Amino acid sequence: MAWNPNSRGKSRYGKTNQKLSARGTLEQIETEGPFNDWVGMPQYYVHHITVDGEKYRYQSVDQEIAIELGKKVTFRYREASKEKLIDKNSLGVVIDPSELT
Repeated sequence: MAWNPNSRGKSRYGKTNQKLSARGTLEQIETEGPFNDWVGMPQYYVHHITVDGEKYRYQSVDQEIAIELGKKVTFRYREASKEKLIDKNSLGVVIDPSELT
């Protein structure tokens, strides 16, 4: 298959790999680890996160997530065969301007 400059974001079979996004209240965090898959790779932790009743998986080098339960969060994710995987460095707290005053 030849390289096509117009095929950005598409897999080999023409299906687009779009990033999905989610937003909701952080309800639960369960952490596993540390894991070390091979020499030279830093240890990482797997966080199983529940947001508005949906379960997601987040992999991080940090043992704890610095977001309190009950906060509104937003993130990008992709759907794998069995689970929803949150993209690295995309998990963050939603800032509502109406709550700042």
